[in-house]
Amino acid sequence: MIGLVLGAVRARSAQALTVLILTALAAAVAVAGPWYAVAAASRAAASDVANAPAGEHVISVRQSSKVAEDPRQGLDAFASTVRRLLPLPDLQPVLGMSLSRTAFAGASRVSMALAYRDGFCDHVQLVGECPARAGDVAISLDSAQRLGLDVGSTLKIGATDISEPIEMRVVGRYSTTDPAGEYWSNKLYRADDGLPPAFTPLDTFSNPILMDPTLTYDVGLPAALIRGDGGYDLIGALNRAGQAFDDADLRLVIPTGPLLTTIARDRDLVRDGVLVALGQVLVLSWFAIGLAGRYTGRERRGDAALLKLRGSTRRGMFGLAFGQHLVPVAAGVLLGSPLGLLAAWGLAGPVKEAADRNTALLLCAAAALVVLLGGLLVLIAVEFAVLRLPVATLLRRVQPAHRGWRADLLDLVLIGVAVAAVYQARAGAADRGLALVAPALVALALALLLARLLGRIADRAGAAALRTGRLRLGLTAARVSRQPGTDRVFTLVTVAVAILATTAGIWWAGQTARTGRAEVELGAARVLTVEAPNRTTLEHAVRTADPDGHNAMAVVADLGKVPPVLAVDSSRLAAVANWRPEYGDPATLARATPDREPVPITGDRLDLRVRSDGPAPVTVSAVVQNEATGLIASAVFGPLKKGTHTVSARLGGGCTTAPGCRLVLWELSAAQGMPTGAKVTVTGLSQRNPGRTVLDDTTLGDISRWRADLVGAAMEITARPGALTLAMNPNLSGAANVGTRVYAADATLPLPVLLAGAPPTDWQFSDALLYSVGVSAVTARVVGTAPVLPGVGRSGVLMDLDAARRVAADADQGGTMQVWLAQDAPASLLPALTRAGLTIVGDDSVSARADRLDEQGSARAAAFALFAALIGVLLAAAAVAVATAADRRSHLEQLRALRVQGLTVRAAVSIGYAAGTVLVVASVLAGVLAAATAGRIAGSTGFVFTDSWDIVPPPSPLGAAALILTGLATLVVLGVTGRLSLLSLARGLRDQGQGTRSRRGPRGRGGDR
Repeated sequence: MIGLVLGAVRARSAQALTVLILTALAAAVAVAGPWYAVAAASRAAASDVANAPAGEHVISVRQSSKVAEDPRQGLDAFASTVRRLLPLPDLQPVLGMSLSRTAFAGASRVSMALAYRDGFCDHVQLVGECPARAGDVAISLDSAQRLGLDVGSTLKIGATDISEPIEMRVVGRYSTTDPAGEYWSNKLYRADDGLPPAFTPLDTFSNPILMDPTLTYDVGLPAALIRGDGGYDLIGALNRAGQAFDDADLRLVIPTGPLLTTIARDRDLVRDGVLVALGQVLVLSWFAIGLAGRYTGRERRGDAALLKLRGSTRRGMFGLAFGQHLVPVAAGVLLGSPLGLLAAWGLAGPVKEAADRNTALLLCAAAALVVLLGGLLVLIAVEFAVLRLPVATLLRRVQPAHRGWRADLLDLVLIGVAVAAVYQARAGAADRGLALVAPALVALALALLLARLLGRIADRAGAAALRTGRLRLGLTAARVSRQPGTDRVFTLVTVAVAILATTAGIWWAGQTARTGRAEVELGAARVLTVEAPNRTTLEHAVRTADPDGHNAMAVVADLGKVPPVLAVDSSRLAAVANWRPEYGDPATLARATPDREPVPITGDRLDLRVRSDGPAPVTVSAVVQNEATGLIASAVFGPLKKGTHTVSARLGGGCTTAPGCRLVLWELSAAQGMPTGAKVTVTGLSQRNPGRTVLDDTTLGDISRWRADLVGAAMEITARPGALTLAMNPNLSGAANVGTRVYAADATLPLPVLLAGAPPTDWQFSDALLYSVGVSAVTARVVGTAPVLPGVGRSGVLMDLDAARRVAADADQGGTMQVWLAQDAPASLLPALTRAGLTIVGDDSVSARADRLDEQGSARAAAFALFAALIGVLLAAAAVAVATAADRRSHLEQLRALRVQGLTVRAAVSIGYAAGTVLVVASVLAGVLAAATAGRIAGSTGFVFTDSWDIVPPPSPLGAAALILTGLATLVVLGVTGRLSLLSLARGLRDQGQGTRSRRGPRGRGGDR
């Protein structure tokens, strides 16, 4: 039997090769699927972990507890309990404790946490010493400026505003080295409503008023645990531990929840996308294999009839037929499987974890087995339908043209399934059930209907053409309508083209949407995250590195506030930002922010002309800020007794170096407590070395140039030409918060802003207030609105950075410092920024962020779907080749008979090509139409982003360009395939023509005869 089977395969090598190719294509996709799904899901999880905020990598355990007289013992006992209850391996925790208290500095009272943290000095830059003894403290640079403290000063900490404070020694000023890192992710150790915490050694908490802190145990989770490598269920382990923590009166904070949800969602998207693509291609492949078996089986009909006449049993005939199919199908699986693994490796990379790799290989083997069994079952079903026919039918050369009732019933069932899929998709179940394949099912239903329509049109058109003598059109149409199996080939090609058009459109729309999202989130072609002491230093450094303002722009992003705020150098916004039409006019903010430059202070001594009318001596301080370094300095005048004075004071802060300093504020103080009832009138301020008037009569008398302190009860301000009067209410003695400052308003207030989306709820019932500018809320004025703005998306504001830093004065309110670079910014700009004093800690670009987004599960699923759809078109091309070549011999005989009756060679060749061409063109057009219609009816099942980000809606996946390009590409592939398969038919007709001319001899009467 084996020899008989191999002989049959050799005798019909072309048919066996066709089945082998079809099976190899199917096996390649089927085997690639599991490996791709595992590798792509792992890559998506790794990308999710790498791109998530550091805070989502950390879990925290907290407990409010008294530490008695030994803080170390209390902290160690807390850590031991947590280690026992937390079921996670290889953890490196960071222990700490934090206590909210009130800080006193002069007349100021502000909220400030006192904290201890393991490894604090290793994660900050210190000016001074690391706190080492009880009572030592390190404060932030911002706190030092706000409270007027320096190394060696005394910080007073009290439990309440009225309690007796304890005195602590300021031994250092710190700035964080990695504010976005895991170490600083716990909000207890960052500035919240008050100042950043003051850090102290653990022994400080033995003080009786500091013995009830919040203990913290923070641990960064290894990336492998978060990704779930090897099937580890992190969220399950944490949920199981939650009850134990509750019983121990511990609070477990799990900020990794959103990240774990994203990873799970990515895995689901990859799995569903690969399964849908595999299912579609396997159905197409089995359909194509069945067509190949049907077409090539026509030549085996004679063998089956001969075996029946010789008395062979049905079992023997079935064994011979099965063996003929088993050889090419098995060979196709063996050939396609390694190709599929190579393709999956190239598309998604390796699977690194051994357990995941073993799982992937087992699934690949199962997929190959499914292809083998499915292909054999389809071919056996086709063969069984042939073997059951009587001998007379098997020997007929002309096949019956009528369709059986079973085919009609199957078509109706498929149309019904398509209707059910559309219902699910429309009902909001687009991510499960039949809704996942709704577009393909709708395309199939339309293809079945169009195939029927094509047959009817060809039949009517052929008859009409023959009656009118249009021989070529009539014969072509007759062949299209009468050739058995044409409707099935048409359906296969239509569905394959529709699937490719849909998946290619989704892939293209996803690529475009990811680039658009990167542009909106970043705001510029390239964004540097930098560190600088303050916003003034940032702005000055950028303007120094790029004096023309065409390539770089200073930005501070504070997206955690409500509303989110993006402070930009509006004079450079139009030149540097990637400005999209949705944002509106880029010059709106710059036009609304007038330039009000003060006279720079470049001397080393200030002269003040002032009159004091208060009941007690008062000290007047002129606070200035260096326009390059942002450092604060003061010129202290007094104490001043009642009367008129001209006093001089030395000024530090490096103001003599360009660009000098600007006046920030006036502050009144007294030797004993609050300067209640103080009243001073400033009539002039000038500088020495070089001599220059700083405040002239016009500036002093312009009330719009001055504003009161926004904290507590404000000071009274009166301005008239040549005089500015500052007065404190004498009835506020003993009040908790009394303003002692008057600020130089060298920025427009209310602060002009661009608003994205609807105003915050608070703005609808009161003034528009921003909390990310200064110590307290600052009023804002909306000068422009847009549905979307860069960096903040649909909700937030853009304001001018220079105006904001002037309003903030001596209070630098944090945020992420950035430098936006234009598309064509030179490479030399980065070294220039570094030389100007900035430290670059991050570098991102639109292309890099789009590449990271390309690792999401939705993008990975779309990439595999496109790969599978391309294989589907190759399957359709192979089916076209089989259908064209199957009846080539009988078609050639018919055309030769017509040649004998006078048909020209040219006409015969064109008729030979025309039927295949009509089938290809009609099916491609139908496929494009089916894709467009299915998209309208069933919608798109493609998810552009895992997190459903839709701030800028993606382009339509089935736009005219995508459909036209897909149609042209498939038309070329299928047209070339069909033409190549008919070359032998054309060659046979031309050879016949040459033979006829040679037999006719020379022209003339005899030759014609």
